[in-house]
Amino acid sequence: MSLLPPRWRLPYVALLTVVGLLLSASALQAYRLSGGRRPWEPFLWEFSSVAVIGLLVLGVHSLMGALRGRPWPQQLAAHALALPLFSGLHIAGMFGIRLLVYGLVGVGYHPDDLPTLLVFEGGKDAVSYLSFCLISRGVWMAGAAAARARELDRARRELAEERLARLADQVQPHFLFNTLNLISSVMYEDVARADRLLCELAALLRQTLAAQQRAEHSLADELALVQPFLALMQARFGRERLVVEIQADADARACRLPALLLLAPVENAIKHDVARHRGRVTVSVRAERDGERLRLTVSNHADQPLPATPPLPPERDGGLGLRNLRERLQARYGNAARVDFGPQAGGMRLAMELPCTS
Repeated sequence: MSLLPPRWRLPYVALLTVVGLLLSASALQAYRLSGGRRPWEPFLWEFSSVAVIGLLVLGVHSLMGALRGRPWPQQLAAHALALPLFSGLHIAGMFGIRLLVYGLVGVGYHPDDLPTLLVFEGGKDAVSYLSFCLISRGVWMAGAAAARARELDRARRELAEERLARLADQVQPHFLFNTLNLISSVMYEDVARADRLLCELAALLRQTLAAQQRAEHSLADELALVQPFLALMQARFGRERLVVEIQADADARACRLPALLLLAPVENAIKHDVARHRGRVTVSVRAERDGERLRLTVSNHADQPLPATPPLPPERDGGLGLRNLRERLQARYGNAARVDFGPQAGGMRLAMELPCTS
């Protein structure tokens, strides 16, 4: 039994017991019809055979494992030696148990002569040995297939994590370059203000670097990054031009999501509306939890629908920020996440829906 893992020992003993009971019940019927007067005898006969077979099967299974991958001639030679050993041990163990029990209860026992036993039991043992070899081979093959599946799944997870890390690495340069471009326009107008904005940007970048190391965090942590960024943009454009609305209930804030997921959509909302309009623009970030789903919306709308400069082509499917976001969600959640992006009255709207894990 030491060949079995501890968690399989009790089920294996239970299986042998059930098999022994079924065989004993069948033998008991034939025993009574033949005039037998000791009902315990069929149970002794069958359980002595099942007990020895149960131990030998473990050895057969180990042998099949050791022979995996060996050339067929070596396997055939090993089975040619193992089969007589299997039959001999079965016969010796089975009749040894029977003789011991009969001796303890003081009842005579006279088995058939040895040649008859070898022929009769040997034929059954050959069939049993072949059956156990086939079953064991199937078990080893199933185990190998399961191990390959686990290894493939592990490799896929590692590849997905590596891809997520690569995509996350793209977020920070994209965000940084656009933010620096915005700040650069202030440098020749108000040096002190530009210096203050750069200090605020440095503090924000430290936070984003820490978030990148976590790869995933709660929506509350993500909003803690978005809010300073929006404050930085309000300092850049002025609070009279950029109005910020953030709405997220406690259940939604507890959901986990990839780090830095919202920075690019929020940055795009500002770049494609606030930077192109003279009037006031409202940028909204909303989150709500619906059962096991998290719904996120980043939208904007301008009070003055006509832009001050020629409009830029909408990033419906392209653009590094939106493309990065789609790829990150696909890598993390597959088809369980959905992204919708398009115009709404007076602005644009990005809606995301993904599983909520806490």
